[in-house]
Amino acid sequence: MTPAPPSPDHLLVLLAVARTGRFTAAADELGVNHTTVARNIQALERALGDRVLVRGADGWVLTALGERATRAAEAVAAAVDRLSAGDGAADPVAGVVRMTATDAFSAYVVPPAVVELRAAHPDLAVEVITVTRRPMQHRSGVDVEVVVGDAPAPRAKVVPLGEFELGMYASREYLARHGEPASVEDLARHGLVHFIDSMLQVDDLDTPRRLVPGIRDAMTSTNVFVHVEATRAGAGIGFVPCLAADRHPDLVRLLPDVVRDRLPYRALVHPESWRRPAVAAVVDALERQVELQRDRLLGLTARRRL
Repeated sequence: MTPAPPSPDHLLVLLAVARTGRFTAAADELGVNHTTVARNIQALERALGDRVLVRGADGWVLTALGERATRAAEAVAAAVDRLSAGDGAADPVAGVVRMTATDAFSAYVVPPAVVELRAAHPDLAVEVITVTRRPMQHRSGVDVEVVVGDAPAPRAKVVPLGEFELGMYASREYLARHGEPASVEDLARHGLVHFIDSMLQVDDLDTPRRLVPGIRDAMTSTNVFVHVEATRAGAGIGFVPCLAADRHPDLVRLLPDVVRDRLPYRALVHPESWRRPAVAAVVDALERQVELQRDRLLGLTARRRL
């Protein structure tokens, strides 16, 4: 007896789980409950004869069969979109694109990129989760990861976006009280405002502790904007991205030719997500925005003002 083909409804439920990584998130997106999502996935697996999802560290992950089923689900979703559009062609750059990125990138690069893109594609929505970490082993639930550094990115299409620079900064008030360091040895006598060492996942961001041996932590946080505001408040000397620090005239960059680091931004995209026109469009928009802000990212705008 020939097995019944998988239901298009079940395939669309799988697509929602593949894009969100969670049954609960997929249920919210579809307007059903968690149990209904689970039943649909179980029915699909019975029809296909094997697992389409397995649990991963970051949520549900597609199996090889699940990836093939998701491609079929994308075709079903595209056909539904064309039908809904009537006589006009449906805009393929639509729906929700979920991404992760670091604090400064999320605040200063992503918004103008999304605004430009949505002007042409109003049915597009972008969800941004701010996080600074190494590349995920599995990208279920996230379409685009913007990461810092050159760590290996398994099972991902890697798109280089550009570079950014970090440097040492202090507030003018702080320097008036404590004096301006004239050497690396002088810097080591001040307290550091930076990431919490024990929680830092990106080794490339530990530059100040390597370049200024002996410097001791004054105030640490997992958030770059806390670094900036703590530096402005005089908590110590901060090692922060120029893109964030140079916006504040009360901050002075210290020893820019000696203590600095330049790191790459990369967009990591799961191959399944890359086939979505909306995801490719978002990555293209990020590339354009990084190029437009190149001088700010590299700290060149402020240096030209000196």
